[in-house]
Amino acid sequence: MLKCVFFKNGEDFTGFQISGHAGYETENGDVVCAGVSSCVMLVCNTITDFFKVKADVEVLENQITLRLTENDRYAKELIRSFFTHIQVISEEYKKVKMEIKSGGK
Repeated sequence: MLKCVFFKNGEDFTGFQISGHAGYETENGDVVCAGVSSCVMLVCNTITDFFKVKADVEVLENQITLRLTENDRYAKELIRSFFTHIQVISEEYKKVKMEIKSGGK
């Protein structure tokens, strides 16, 4: 199962944690995992490298977490867009689970 946790503070998305494996194919051939991984990297790199927004990013084996440490409207909207994208994927592929945690900074 691919677990996608999104952090919110009020109405604002402030980060996410993606972990696991979708399990539709082997790890190196799973298009669902590859698609989500590509989106994750795009969002992380856009926030930190292009928007230059401060964020805590932690990359572990089979898990990535991003938490904004700076209040930035564009970064929050990008995470909201990413949430919507993952929502569509999770409706199509039932091994992709989503959760929202409130109070996340």
